[in-house]
Amino acid sequence: MTDPPRSGAEPPPEVRVFLDALPFPTRVALERLRRTIAAAAPSAVEAIAYGVPAFRYRGRPLVSYGAGKGHCAFYVQSPDVMDRYRDELRGLDTSKGTVRFQADAPLAANLVAALVRARMEETDAKAPRKHARGATTT
Repeated sequence: MTDPPRSGAEPPPEVRVFLDALPFPTRVALERLRRTIAAAAPSAVEAIAYGVPAFRYRGRPLVSYGAGKGHCAFYVQSPDVMDRYRDELRGLDTSKGTVRFQADAPLAANLVAALVRARMEETDAKAPRKHARGATTT
């Protein structure tokens, strides 16, 4: 059995199909967002989840993105991370775990990378830890 594909320069075929179906400006904005996420989480695995492109880290959902009617969306998937970055997110269209933006006004790459890294830290903190004898706990 081979390992699942890791995030990288080219998305998996199912993600490429999703992106190619979008209007040009939306596709460009989401491809940029995707590259930023992939760079911030190089060990994450890409796939389609719940109908949108998503990244998994350590076998758990990390972040995802998509397009709605009239906007793009970055699904941070963590109210706690959103709260930690509330000052940086001020002025943006947000909800509990989502940042919405216009294709012609993409999110700042450094903000996206910081949110992705915070999600990775959150996942690491919840991961099972090994005891000295090799047993795991959660």
